[in-house]
Amino acid sequence: MKLTITKIKSLLFDQQHSVLKAATLIMIMIVVSRLLGLVRQRVLAHYFVPNDLSLFFAAFRLPDTIFEVLVFGTFASAFIPIFTKTLKESKTKAWEVAGIVANWGGVIFLVLAVIVVIFAHPLYRIITPGFNITDQTKIADLARILFIAQGFFVISYVLTAVLESSKRFFVPALAPLFYNVGIIASTILFYEKFGLYAPVIGVVVGSVSHFLIQLPFAIKLGFKFSKSFKITPEVKKIAKLSAPRILEVSFLQVAKFVELTLASLISIPAYTYFTFGNSVQLIPVGLFGTSIAKAALPTLSMQSDNLEAFKKTLFETLNQVVFLMAPIVAFLAIARIPVVRLIFGTDIFTWDATVETSFVVSAFAIGIFSQAANSILARSFYALHDTKTPVLVSVSTLFINIVLDYLFVIVYKLPVWSLAAAFSFSSIVQMIVLFTLVTKRIHNGVKTGLYLPILKSLTGGIVSGTVMFFILKFFDKSVWIKKLSFISNLDLPFEKFVLDTRYTGNLLILTAIVGVIGVAVYLIILKILKSKELDTFVSLFKRMLQGQKFTTTATEEITS
Repeated sequence: MKLTITKIKSLLFDQQHSVLKAATLIMIMIVVSRLLGLVRQRVLAHYFVPNDLSLFFAAFRLPDTIFEVLVFGTFASAFIPIFTKTLKESKTKAWEVAGIVANWGGVIFLVLAVIVVIFAHPLYRIITPGFNITDQTKIADLARILFIAQGFFVISYVLTAVLESSKRFFVPALAPLFYNVGIIASTILFYEKFGLYAPVIGVVVGSVSHFLIQLPFAIKLGFKFSKSFKITPEVKKIAKLSAPRILEVSFLQVAKFVELTLASLISIPAYTYFTFGNSVQLIPVGLFGTSIAKAALPTLSMQSDNLEAFKKTLFETLNQVVFLMAPIVAFLAIARIPVVRLIFGTDIFTWDATVETSFVVSAFAIGIFSQAANSILARSFYALHDTKTPVLVSVSTLFINIVLDYLFVIVYKLPVWSLAAAFSFSSIVQMIVLFTLVTKRIHNGVKTGLYLPILKSLTGGIVSGTVMFFILKFFDKSVWIKKLSFISNLDLPFEKFVLDTRYTGNLLILTAIVGVIGVAVYLIILKILKSKELDTFVSLFKRMLQGQKFTTTATEEITS
């Protein structure tokens, strides 16, 4: 019992010093959080039809905009690097900076929220032209309540930033679980009484929980609220560094507004299909992009004066991301319909809705690699105290995204999957440009050796994806009955070996078999290609089974 308590205390309070150890912890929590997020979406799909859910998701657009501009525009790019550096110099000064930033963030959010709440109706009439007046009014009313939640999130993410800067990653990764539980519980308990307002109430409950779970740990480290709005040199530097990132996030929000507007013109439920598809693809992005990027930022910030160590950490981290994501991307692209049916296949989520959502998943899958890579590449510039370069690249590619959105939907009249395709294409362009610039800056240009680990992982992903495609088609009864695909001319007693995927159990079995075989093929191919990344994770897995400790530095772990 004492040993268990000691381990829990260690998990909650001890620092995660290395990138891989921290990233592993964050990955585990993100997996749980994303899975719980899918449970949340499944619950919503169970109680509400896609038309109603589009109103719910659309209501987030304005509150999310203000929140993301303030939080994601400041903390990842500016606050964490400055706070981390200040913490090494003076803990008192660092905690003073954190308190001041929390104050300014709260006040700025409050002012903007009041303005938007007052003009919510006319604003939503502009950004959701495909909805009728009644729906637009309901969206505005839901959004007003959601602003309460986002207010708590603004302060809560200050706590997240100070905990991550102090290399305590477990509690910040735990907080989103409470957010999702709040929405799920509120929807189930209050659906009959409040209808679509039930999950909105859950959002508020979840955001308060997100804040409260982190508060005592941040206070224990030294955080405290203050009345000060003093503009210290550190606060000035945070403001200066965050300005380009705020501009970038603002343009990103414009792109998201465009997506909502165009989706509303396609059909009322289209935005639900887009949101659900996005939820699925965010699992690998969050797991192997956001988690590793978050874990790497403090280390990269500390290595900014040691270019060799910085370079090694960055490139090895990118290689590991591609290695981990390749089989997952292949699986999502091939098994998109089974995945969507298993996650969202409720009685009121129709077959047409499943197909539309699966196309969105496939379109997003094309850009999953680039999204994960962009998270890390952008943070590598932040660690070097350069926020201008990634912002200029991001804003430029966002223009590409918006232009493609317009062409696909307005000019070519394509379905909602085209919005996901436009996003993926612009994300790939952004990755290529960022990678070229960072290699030129710290590696004297792109060297052929940098591509080899990535090419090996991509080769393994393509081969495993091809195998998964054939297996999925061969053992699905519906494919034989409808004489679809490559087996249309085969004369075999298929009734003896196929599965009737109209039944959830059979669908689950087939999907699991396809996934396991796909991963096995992927690992075999990488073994043949002598992948260094595979050797690293085999070694890490063996150490975990043997109960051995991780090495203490990021570079040692990643390259061991």
